[in-house]
Amino acid sequence: MSMHSQGPVRAPDGAAAGAATAEIFVAEAAPARGVTMRTMEIATSLAFAFAGAIAIWDSARLGAGWGADGPQSGYFPFWIGLLLVLASAANLVPVARAAQRGEDAGAAAAPMFLTWEQAKTVATVFIPTAIYVAAIPFTGIYVASAVLVAWFMVRLGSFPLLRAIPAGVATALITFVVFEIWFLVALPKGPLEEFLGY
Repeated sequence: MSMHSQGPVRAPDGAAAGAATAEIFVAEAAPARGVTMRTMEIATSLAFAFAGAIAIWDSARLGAGWGADGPQSGYFPFWIGLLLVLASAANLVPVARAAQRGEDAGAAAAPMFLTWEQAKTVATVFIPTAIYVAAIPFTGIYVASAVLVAWFMVRLGSFPLLRAIPAGVATALITFVVFEIWFLVALPKGPLEEFLGY
């Protein structure tokens, strides 16, 4: 009994039977995480409602009625506070109704107000700026500005220190000359300026 060598069985499309078919799976992008628009709407409404409640309370303490000589001290602030509370409630009602009807698809599908990645970018600017403002009463505006400019150049611009430090110092010197010498405008100064006689 003779056996004949046979080639691989071919599928109708010409591909070898049993050949593995490569499949490409595209991973779905992870949902953005952060502060949703709904969360911000609720937080903003509650903040305004709280401010309005304080205005109402303080106005009632001062007197929010109509006296013999006209409106009392808290009359107008009382109505402004009441409008704030009513406006906040009007903003919260649609959000609450949407949540009850199940229209909110969850945090993953909700429109984002600020993602955590965006928050990081904001923080890289906001935190050094807040430190800069807090340092001005102690170091003066010129030293603080020199440090801030150098920090931003290194942190955000990826400049080397050998270029960032001279740029920060030059910025502070130019600002000093323009305001203190040319325009004669005194800006907050610190120990360094006092040591130099300014």
